[in-house]
Amino acid sequence: MTWEILNIIGTLAFVISGALVAIEEKYDILGVYVLGFITAFGGGLIRNLLIDIPIRTIWEQDFLFGIAFLVITVVLIIPSKWILQWQKWIVFFDAIGLGAFAIQGANFAVSIKAPFIAIVIASTMTGAGGGMLRDVFAGRKPMIFHSDIYALWAALAGMAIGLNIVNGPYMTFFLLMLIVICRMLSVYYAWNLPQGIKWNDQQSMNNKRDA
Repeated sequence: MTWEILNIIGTLAFVISGALVAIEEKYDILGVYVLGFITAFGGGLIRNLLIDIPIRTIWEQDFLFGIAFLVITVVLIIPSKWILQWQKWIVFFDAIGLGAFAIQGANFAVSIKAPFIAIVIASTMTGAGGGMLRDVFAGRKPMIFHSDIYALWAALAGMAIGLNIVNGPYMTFFLLMLIVICRMLSVYYAWNLPQGIKWNDQQSMNNKRDA
């Protein structure tokens, strides 16, 4: 039951996120549907390829595909002024999708008795893969590589589940809320992972000190 709820939450959140990004980039109707579906199901496709789960499990989710189609249709027909308000919430919807799918991906890997590293990879790619594909199709830099600590939260969720720190529905939903909060805080406070040492800049600073 927890698994299905997370699947629905993640699908709804990422479908809305993908559709809103497509509208923001002024895509046509087909583009909005394509980007919405890619965002919602792309992470699962990448996960299945990486940890050797049959791809057909993605296509067997008729109910979720129906929900995704309905949600995108609603986004397309609601008034433009509502869309402008919703666009302010793209990061929030994306954070929910990230958390829900990261946990769902980790649970999926645990259910097939995958090794710890595979659980972390499944969590990361299920949570962040759809958003990565969305950004690529939208012509943007993928957030997974540069924006306000994105994939790290999914990886940490996978570690918590892989180490059996989190189990049961209450702990699972607590972890979901924690990921959403951490993601939102990282955006609000512009937390970023280090980008490496810029040796040229460091050398210039040393030269200035010596001068």
